[in-house]
Amino acid sequence: MKAREEILGRVRSALADTRQSPPTATTTGTTTGTERAVRRDYAHTRDLPDRLGLFVERVEDYRATVIRTGPDGVAAAVARGLGGAQTVVIPPGFNPDWVPGDLDLVQDEPALSAAALDEVDAVITGAVVGIAITGTIVLDHTAGQGRRALTLVPDVHVCVVTADQIVGDVPEAVGRLSSSVSDGRPLTWVSGGSATSDIELQRVEGVHGPRTLCVVLVE
Repeated sequence: MKAREEILGRVRSALADTRQSPPTATTTGTTTGTERAVRRDYAHTRDLPDRLGLFVERVEDYRATVIRTGPDGVAAAVARGLGGAQTVVIPPGFNPDWVPGDLDLVQDEPALSAAALDEVDAVITGAVVGIAITGTIVLDHTAGQGRRALTLVPDVHVCVVTADQIVGDVPEAVGRLSSSVSDGRPLTWVSGGSATSDIELQRVEGVHGPRTLCVVLVE
């Protein structure tokens, strides 16, 4: 079976029982359509013997840095993660207790231009969820996470993630993100620093986003 046929087969299977349920009329602007409930039984949890340890291992597989700390050591850990960066942008709503001193802080209110962001050394944000199996962090750009440009332009991204935000696998993360999706929020999935390969398979870092990612894991 080809991959395309397998994917379409799974979609048909997932939607099979919704064809039996009556549609609900919806109106968006001047367009009226229908919505059918789609079951989400794939959004299950996965028990792992060492969820946090696996998350750290997989994040580091992407050549990112992880600093594990307790609640009282977050600011110091963030300072280590910045690696000497001085000009740092902080998104609205970020916990001020997590910000180290002696930084040239830049606020994103009003929104900085792309050129101004390019002059910033680093950005510090929070996240909404982390995935142990894939070593991925996800931002839905609510308070403390900032708009997408903040995490795509500066060369260094330090992201603070708490232990309770780490889930086992992607389906559980999808379940946690359902409200963000319903609200129409953008999602940014980050697995390590930005990297790509040219035609000769030479790895190039920092092309499509931050060259350096540091995750501060608060336990």
